[in-house]
Amino acid sequence: MGMSRGISQKIFLELNPPSEEDNRSSWQRIQDALSGEGCEDIKASASVLRKLYPLCEEAGWKLTVSLCYDGRGWEAVDLEAGDTRDAHYGLAVDFGSTTVVMQLVNCSTGEIAAQESAYNQQIAFGEDILTRIFYAHDRGRTLPPAADAGEGERSHSPGPMIHEGLPERLEEIRLATVDTITGLMESIAAKTGIDTKKSLSMVAAGNTTMIHFLIGMDAFCVFSAPYAVQADQPGFLRGEEMGIPIQGYVFCYPGKANYLGGDIISGMVATDLYHKESISLFFDVGTNGELVVGNHDFLLCGAGAAGPALEGGVVKTGMRASDGAVQHIRLSQTCAAELDVIGGGAPMGICGSGIIDLISELFLHGLIDLRGKFVPESGDAISWRPEEGEYAFCYAPGLWFYQSDIQEFIRTKAAAYTMMEYLLSETGLGLDDVTDFHMAGAFGTHVNKESAINIGMYPDVALERIHAEGNTSLKGAHMLLLDRQIVEELPGILDRMTYVQFGAVEDFLQKMTAASALPHTDLERYPSVKARLAARKNPPIAR
Repeated sequence: MGMSRGISQKIFLELNPPSEEDNRSSWQRIQDALSGEGCEDIKASASVLRKLYPLCEEAGWKLTVSLCYDGRGWEAVDLEAGDTRDAHYGLAVDFGSTTVVMQLVNCSTGEIAAQESAYNQQIAFGEDILTRIFYAHDRGRTLPPAADAGEGERSHSPGPMIHEGLPERLEEIRLATVDTITGLMESIAAKTGIDTKKSLSMVAAGNTTMIHFLIGMDAFCVFSAPYAVQADQPGFLRGEEMGIPIQGYVFCYPGKANYLGGDIISGMVATDLYHKESISLFFDVGTNGELVVGNHDFLLCGAGAAGPALEGGVVKTGMRASDGAVQHIRLSQTCAAELDVIGGGAPMGICGSGIIDLISELFLHGLIDLRGKFVPESGDAISWRPEEGEYAFCYAPGLWFYQSDIQEFIRTKAAAYTMMEYLLSETGLGLDDVTDFHMAGAFGTHVNKESAINIGMYPDVALERIHAEGNTSLKGAHMLLLDRQIVEELPGILDRMTYVQFGAVEDFLQKMTAASALPHTDLERYPSVKARLAARKNPPIAR
């Protein structure tokens, strides 16, 4: 079996036992054999040295050594009898502010043994990141560590403190962060029967705030001038020191700036944008929008608030993309709604992809105008809702889509489009110069491309140029787990990235105004939408 290319490896050794002629120490014997496998200057953890006797003798000197990379070299973290190379696992984690997704990866084959997700337990301290930042920054009491409390011996909220001098509230959020990870590890272990604590390494990709909280650093710097964060390239950190029960190290993807974190750098790796000769655009759309335009020569990136409407967060009947959410919708000629509901049950609300479909259909059927305003005279499909004081459209029994919902979403799509337009203008490029548009995140996975073009969320380009990439943060974590060469490439990626803070662009709001029409104030930018509108110039209306 060849050497692993990942950030961990298992090497099986068949050693000659000591003799009077060869009385090297057990550890020296192992080191010499590892050197023959291309692993020089291996250091060992104390736990490995303690295992040498009697394990080596009892195993007949047939051993498997588990090695973890720490950014500089290899460390032996476990010693097992026999050949255990098939049981070589690592963990890839997408650390989202709302949802955390974990994969258990067989590092020998690259296959995903299991994948689980859970709500980020930080939500208990605030639905939005800013609330959590303020909560943790309000230092509260600083408690000493419990006299006899070791790692893993804690109660919840707030603990005994694990880290001496760490403020109580910051420690609460750190523990909630760690508990989210350990809870997922336990779920995967129960599902697979595999001991996830035997995982050798973990790769975590998350925004700058999430990584600060994971480590236990105050994240107030993320949104407060001069935006000098505590650490944007934490690198390899020992799992046990962080309260994460794995055998080796946790690697945190580096960030570029306060609002451009490791999840986006991981996305660069997942899409391979930084290796390509052709120009690509990467867009991760969520509560915030993060974009990168470039190729192997340059990477211009930016970040700004897109708005929670994309996640259903501010729509009155909006919800996340889970069972019961309307994810796709079409209107018949009589404006009756035909729904695709996640899980196939009764609709309970509508998620981002469904919202885009619905606004697109309302627009194409003439039920809303180019400003996104309902047209009451279009027929009985539009109703005045006195309890809300606004017009609305009933898309399912008891579920209404309101005028204020549309306006909130238009602000979101206008921000997203303007970010894209501004970055391209800064490079001197046009849409025709971009070969591929990579749309990341759960939102990008399920959205109907044509619907997104109809409302001006996406540019009017050939559909095959738009790629729904899914969770690129998780993909990039998986890839680095299996290929430590990526670790060496990251500094070069960061060096090529030039960061733009959209909030500091003087005319950004004016540009947003132009993009606040459906699909845009300049309809010539959207020839395919113009053609569709012409084809439905006098659509049948329900009376």
